[in-house]
Amino acid sequence: MTLYNEFEVSNLLDTPLQRLNTWERNGKLVPHSVDEGLKKYSKQSLLDFDIAEEVFNTNWDSFVNITPDRDYSSIELFAGGGGMAIGMEKAGFKHVLLNENDKHACSTLRHNRPNWDVVEGDIEKVDFSKYRDKIDIVTGGFPCQAFSHAGKQRGFEDTRGTLFFEFARCINEVKPRIFIGENVKGLLTHDGGNTLEVIKETIKELGYTLIEPRVLKAMYYKVPQKRERLILVGVRNDLAENASLYNFPEKYHRVLTVEDAFKKGVLYDCDVPDSLGVVYPKRKKEIMEMIPEGGYWRDLSDELQREYMGGSYFLGGGKTGLARRLSFKTPSLTLVCSPAMKQTERCHPKETRPLTVRESARLQTFPDDWEFQGAKISQYKQIGNAVPVNLAYAIGLSAIDLLNKLEK
Repeated sequence: MTLYNEFEVSNLLDTPLQRLNTWERNGKLVPHSVDEGLKKYSKQSLLDFDIAEEVFNTNWDSFVNITPDRDYSSIELFAGGGGMAIGMEKAGFKHVLLNENDKHACSTLRHNRPNWDVVEGDIEKVDFSKYRDKIDIVTGGFPCQAFSHAGKQRGFEDTRGTLFFEFARCINEVKPRIFIGENVKGLLTHDGGNTLEVIKETIKELGYTLIEPRVLKAMYYKVPQKRERLILVGVRNDLAENASLYNFPEKYHRVLTVEDAFKKGVLYDCDVPDSLGVVYPKRKKEIMEMIPEGGYWRDLSDELQREYMGGSYFLGGGKTGLARRLSFKTPSLTLVCSPAMKQTERCHPKETRPLTVRESARLQTFPDDWEFQGAKISQYKQIGNAVPVNLAYAIGLSAIDLLNKLEK
């Protein structure tokens, strides 16, 4: 009989350990046994949960054997430090052009891939018309701004002045066979759902059929981090009768953890190398020393809680990101752009310090030989803003699979 310990089950079901205790009391999920203080659960009992069934019965091994039937060309917008671009490249795409406004991110892209055509600067000044009918896919993570409610009637024109408009303009000028947009989960409900409605209307106006958007949790795609991204996939209308052939990525066999990121194993062939990092001020370090692995501010004494939290102590909400120390036994919380922000702390599991650049990069599944350019703060920003490489790889394989089917 295959058994999983309580940490593995908590990760797999993306639910806190405390909830597992509640489920045990009400009979929803009962441990099979206890071994050295750890509760163990049978694989059979976990199959009652859809996500466990998907992970245990995944076709990941055949999924990663998907290869392009021919060279598929790509344009990537808002390329940042390269997370999406590396993953798509790994899946088999040939990048024709990448646009990014941040000079340090552009330096990173050029430094690591001198052969890529990196167009630095404002996307509004880029003419994409010369690529018309020559590109298979356009990808990009456009920043999300609210549009006018009139956009439900005016569609494309109403999005002027937003970066989504530039994403849509590129699609309109290039007419790729498919496109993939990625964004934060919050886009689903942004501006009461109006923003997504305008986006859907605009995509329809451009001559594309939108596959129903889906939120993908990176932790199920060989990424040791709980990042979530909303994925938008569009198929050009002359090909749209085949849109039903699209499948979202298969899930990986298990949920990876911070330990998988930092130690030699399934993700990397060596322990995480030394790299640049920042340090805590003296008093903050003294307080953070008191936080146990996987703990946060509520694990402090009431006196230290009041000192550390200040006015936030009296506010509602869980504030679970404050004074948070990661755990080697679980995936990381979503990385942010600053390594030691009070509201979204990500302290090393054992050492009392913020994560280094390389540790942060590994949680985003960047390869160790991908060298970030610019000052430390810029490197952290590039990493924090990125799409995790392995998530992008999985998304890329799904896109390759669809394009192969369209070829036939």
